[in-house]
Amino acid sequence: MNDDDRRDKKKEGILNELNGSENAEESEVLDKKEENRDNVLLQKIADLEDKYRRVLADYQNLVRRTQEEKREWAKLSNKEMILKLLPILDTLMLAEKHTQDKNFVLTVQHFLSALEEEGVIRIKTIGEEFNPQTMEAVSTVEGESGKVMEEMRAGYLLYDTVLRPAQVIVGA
Repeated sequence: MNDDDRRDKKKEGILNELNGSENAEESEVLDKKEENRDNVLLQKIADLEDKYRRVLADYQNLVRRTQEEKREWAKLSNKEMILKLLPILDTLMLAEKHTQDKNFVLTVQHFLSALEEEGVIRIKTIGEEFNPQTMEAVSTVEGESGKVMEEMRAGYLLYDTVLRPAQVIVGA
């Protein structure tokens, strides 16, 4: 082997070493790029999962609110009709006081129970403390202060809402 061949082999060895170190550097750079890309993708996945959970929670809240609104609407949908029936009930109850007919009394009781099934409850008044939220004082008489002495017109609640306040005479 002559000097030229040795020099060529040396050059080849040096070039191979340089190529090897360049390949190692390129490999490290590629590994870092892949690692960064993986981190970016994992972050995007986490963000999308978070958005999905929020959207799902919003949807579940919407469904719950809609169901509650439907129940409220169903409860109060008969309000106008019931308000029209209450004067008829008042007349029947007044007539009931002056009759001894058991069928008539039974009819009034049926009427009241049908209203109760629809959520209509009569407000208790006589002997109770005057409550301005459910009662309307039309007069005062001598008696125990703040107590309802007499009921002039019955009041009713539709579930927990005042349908019609009771008209009462209060002691003073």
